[in-house]
Amino acid sequence: MALKPLEVQSLPSAPPFKKLIGPSFIFLGLGLGSGEVILWPYLSANYGLGIIWAAILGVTFQFFMNMEIERYTLVHGESVFVGLARKLRWIPFWFLLSTFIPWIWPGIIASSAKLFGGAVGVSETTNLTIMLLVLIGIILSFGPILYKTVESFQKILVAIGIPSILALSLVLAQKNDFVDLAKGAVGIGNGYFLFPEGIIMASFLAAFAYAGAGGNLNLAQSFYVREKGYGMGKYSGRITSLFTGKKESVSLTGTKFEMNSSNLSEFKRWWKNINIEHFIIFWFMGTITILFLTLLSYSTVFGLAGNEQGISFVLNEGRVIGERLFPIAGTFFLIIGGLMLFGTQLTVFDATSRILSENIVIAAHSKLSEVHIPKMYYFVLWFQIAAGIVVLLLGFTEPLALLVTAAVLNAIAMFAHIGLTLFLNLTSLEKPVRPSFVRISAMSLALLFYGGFSLFVLYDRFLR
Repeated sequence: MALKPLEVQSLPSAPPFKKLIGPSFIFLGLGLGSGEVILWPYLSANYGLGIIWAAILGVTFQFFMNMEIERYTLVHGESVFVGLARKLRWIPFWFLLSTFIPWIWPGIIASSAKLFGGAVGVSETTNLTIMLLVLIGIILSFGPILYKTVESFQKILVAIGIPSILALSLVLAQKNDFVDLAKGAVGIGNGYFLFPEGIIMASFLAAFAYAGAGGNLNLAQSFYVREKGYGMGKYSGRITSLFTGKKESVSLTGTKFEMNSSNLSEFKRWWKNINIEHFIIFWFMGTITILFLTLLSYSTVFGLAGNEQGISFVLNEGRVIGERLFPIAGTFFLIIGGLMLFGTQLTVFDATSRILSENIVIAAHSKLSEVHIPKMYYFVLWFQIAAGIVVLLLGFTEPLALLVTAAVLNAIAMFAHIGLTLFLNLTSLEKPVRPSFVRISAMSLALLFYGGFSLFVLYDRFLR
């Protein structure tokens, strides 16, 4: 059975800018936990600030990626997964594999538990990690409207976390640290340019991939802008809780609008406003957060012994902050970091569960339909939680190793979905709403970067 063709509806009017704010907070939260709190500060603690140029480049690439994903859903009111499945029958199976395998490694929540444990003096945190995984499942299962639950959760964490990090960085960093940060933005490090000698390329690629969401999670932007009601997504419906939510009709396939002057004028208003929303919240706030988290790491623990061992550098940060200010400040830093990581893992589970459930329904569309998506979502959610617990019980508990493993796999997935998204928008959308030359160029550069780094890491680890 083929997917239903796109229906034709009128393009809704673009609302005031403040009503568009929301989806980018979710993606900002996705980036805060993995790359921003752990991987980039880890690199700056061990190699200095000369590598921060890559973080800025990574966030910039992801801005363009996310906007192309939003473009398709804005115009067609369905996810990029459905759009690609219309052209490539086998594609759902790729997305199932390239989403489940990279994200089965619970490195983010293991890092969260380690920071919470460090705040209270507990070193063995495997049981706490398992408890946090179950808590995430409960939160996602009982929020009445899934999108609102995730958006509200991330807004609260961002409102607490980012100002706290900025304040600590401004208090603790010295003038020379800010000079080094400015130099690092253009690749000038302590005795090196762009790449420090001895840097582990897998860790660098991991951080580069996680300068933002990472992996197939970028594609989940389709779901969030659709459920926020962007453009033609207004007609799609939302996933609600099986226990506390009011059931809504969820449409797998989308709608399109006629390419007349009135609709195209309205599309331009939509496109302008959602670009501004994503630029301010995702790119600007995300970039500032990465810069100040790496600055805080550099100004407190750069050069200290033990930084290279797992996420010990974060615990060292908490200790140094406590020594320079007062003990409770170090504890506060660890708790804030743990909360940000917890929020990231929650959003990761939401995004991956959406991706997996929709692609299962697409792959089995002769037996399953839209009505199965909510039930499939919660089945997949708890299956992933159970899989993460199994990974931990098998002894894979080192947070940094788990993060790097997941991120390298996700960088490969990103290489694939950048090309697929560009292909989709250039072949499925009418010419007036296709990406411009600048956008195509940015996506092509991102494709080359992620592809090149991925091939180099694979060669370095397995073939050399």
